Amino acid sequence: MLNKATDIFSNWASLGKDKGMERNHNNAVETMLDYLVKKQTVPFEFIDAGCGNGWVVRKMRNHPLCKRAIGVDGAEGMIQNAKEIDSEGDYFFQDLMLWSPKSKVDFIHSMEVLYYFKNPKILISHMLEKWLKPNGRIISGVDYYLENETSHSWPKDLNTQMKLLSIQDWKDLFENCGLMEVEVFQTNASNSFSGTLIISGINKSI
Repeated sequence: MLNKATDIFSNWASLGKDKGMERNHNNAVETMLDYLVKKQTVPFEFIDAGCGNGWVVRKMRNHPLCKRAIGVDGAEGMIQNAKEIDSEGDYFFQDLMLWSPKSKVDFIHSMEVLYYFKNPKILISHMLEKWLKPNGRIISGVDYYLENETSHSWPKDLNTQMKLLSIQDWKDLFENCGLMEVEVFQTNASNSFSGTLIISGINKSI
């Protein structure tokens, strides 16, 4: 029987591995957040989907234009850690496929989340319909993708389900969800790592 990704990450949280995830993903996330807000001149609201211990939420909340930053995660241990670190923060232990915020936001961020879903299109479409304002932007980082061959063993290593897509597949997926001005690029590549794949698009739905 395959392990549920949320159970894996909840266990990692109890072992303190969330700190390592924060360190390992920090550079890519900094690139993503800079990309989100580089042209921002008015106040905004933000959701981190699959927020872990909330480190990205806390980072974004420090931005002078951020009115509200929310974290949601299906791994209970991660949300427990987030609330222990930041008892005043907005963190929700919820199934991403079922949860919706009380009001829509300007930006959605996710790091190492989408490929754990059998059909990422369903989750993205849910976010666009229930989470994201018209003309809001979604951005996602993934390290598990076809061109990053060193990642291909991860489903077996963790005994969990993952969706392996190519760079073009991810671009097509975002566009098929109705996102516009979709951009894809890689960051933090090295000799042993193809880099984090970043996909972003704008919600043009009314």
